[in-house]
Amino acid sequence: MRIRLQGGGVSHGLAYAVVSDRQEFFGPLVSLPAARRGAVGSALEGRSASCLPYGSTRKVNAVSSSPPSRGRPRDPRSHEAIIVATAELVVEVGYAATSIGAVAARAGVGKDTIYRRWPGKPELVFEAVFTTTDDAPAPDTGTLAGDLTVLLQGLVNEFHAPAAAAALPGLLADFAADPELKERIRGDFLAPSKERLLVVFERAVLRGEITAETPVDLVLDAMAGAVFFHVGLVGEHPDQQLAALLATVVAKGIEVR
Repeated sequence: MRIRLQGGGVSHGLAYAVVSDRQEFFGPLVSLPAARRGAVGSALEGRSASCLPYGSTRKVNAVSSSPPSRGRPRDPRSHEAIIVATAELVVEVGYAATSIGAVAARAGVGKDTIYRRWPGKPELVFEAVFTTTDDAPAPDTGTLAGDLTVLLQGLVNEFHAPAAAAALPGLLADFAADPELKERIRGDFLAPSKERLLVVFERAVLRGEITAETPVDLVLDAMAGAVFFHVGLVGEHPDQQLAALLATVVAKGIEVR
């Protein structure tokens, strides 16, 4: 179903509209009057909001809290067996010695099953090691700093895991040797993380904490980069406050002033 945004209002070059029969909201804009903002909050319960130019169109679908699936449909049992086998082998024998054949043998599947899902070893290892939180719903603690703390703690846990320490040097070498690999990783495997951050930002815009123009990609890179450098590259042992401290820095940097 496609609808054209009509009525509502315009602020900062964006439009908002509430479609009562579908309870969909197009915005969100922090400059909405307080009374309208309350009505929007009710209409948005359990959904994400999107910013669109006034008079534009978009396909309206129910928004799922789960990140979009990647690739073709698969048997969940064999997929999980492959992921687990990959992470175990990387820890046991290292990235260089981990092979598609060895993963297939441990997982009890054929190599063709793996190649139908992953183009090669780097993509497989990246998913096995660095996408462990992708299926989690976007956090909703009530504050931007609280939500970012949850997201950052997931990153800290991933980079501090033994599999990450074993995989990072080899993955970085492969990234440097193959620019197209970096683009595939960003396009195929970082999308769920971006979607979760988008949901967090949309709620923060509704609460008036940030503007609708906040650069999602740049913030995601800043978060992942800080954790990667501190935990993955330097090898610091993260204390319990690391995620909260980084979240405060990021939230303060993008808050409305």
